[in-house]
Amino acid sequence: MEQAGEKPLAATVTAQLQSRVAKTTKNNKPYLNLTFADATGNFSIKVWSDSDVYQRAEILKAGEVILLEGKWTQGAYGMEAKDLGFVQPKAVDLEHFHSGDPVLKAKQDADFEDIVSLCESIGDPRMKSLCAMFLAEFGERFRRTAAAKKNHHARRGGLVEHTAQMMRSANALCPVYPEWNRDLLLTGVLFHDSGKLWENSYPKQGFTQILSDYGEMLGHIPLGIELVNKLWNDLIESGEAEEWRELSPATEKVRLHILHLIGSHHGEMAFGSPVLPRTPEAFALHYIDNLDAKMEMVREAYGQSQEIAPGIYDRVFPLPANLLQPLGEIEVGGGAGG
Repeated sequence: MEQAGEKPLAATVTAQLQSRVAKTTKNNKPYLNLTFADATGNFSIKVWSDSDVYQRAEILKAGEVILLEGKWTQGAYGMEAKDLGFVQPKAVDLEHFHSGDPVLKAKQDADFEDIVSLCESIGDPRMKSLCAMFLAEFGERFRRTAAAKKNHHARRGGLVEHTAQMMRSANALCPVYPEWNRDLLLTGVLFHDSGKLWENSYPKQGFTQILSDYGEMLGHIPLGIELVNKLWNDLIESGEAEEWRELSPATEKVRLHILHLIGSHHGEMAFGSPVLPRTPEAFALHYIDNLDAKMEMVREAYGQSQEIAPGIYDRVFPLPANLLQPLGEIEVGGGAGG
């Protein structure tokens, strides 16, 4: 997106309407805040009451796919479009839109393969069976769920990206911290946001997140706990569980540790966790989760923020301060001999 002071970028964008909210300024000027989405994420624009497209925007339906034509800039309050127009897409445009971004899809496919591979590497038969059952029963829904409604990995398949990167990080760090139970930590990563399958999921076709009573009334932490309990009970009732009686630690203790990871992964009660981290794996999961979310926010911020001074970028919420130009790789030059 063009930076402040540069010419607006004339472009046509295909997007799906997520939401439309009627608002007014402090001076009582009406406007519509429209949020659109595609395979890579979402963005919002304001349509003012004196705009030529205001009446058209008023009747747009949630989930409708349209072509947005305009001259685009990145303003202090997000995306801005001048000379905006709405055009009904052709069938070929709709087909291309619903197929999603091929580069992102390839990445998410590779991420899912990493998740499957790391789950298969789990040694504890109880946790390995739990992960396999989840992927078998809910893998398709998992692959079309976002990690959040905004801020990080807030796109279709974003939860797979977030989970895969966390699992790779956990796997890489386990040799550094031998007191961590690798099987438990990998299982906790897989399930820590599993409740988001009912909080931030998408329909089988489209890029508008589904709102559900379960997600709104319970949230993903209680839903994740309920999901693990359901799958665990299914496993206990199967013949497979007969082989677990002699395992140590006890099967019930394993279940409790998994539930604790889900319940404590936000790290603080003020952030929605019903309990605080109380085990090495719980602390590890919380910080790995936070690290990956923050790194995604930083990547997104560099892509959309304005350079307000040489090497200094305007702050992008929810990051706490302006970003600076990264140092980058150190290059060793071949200077002249002395």
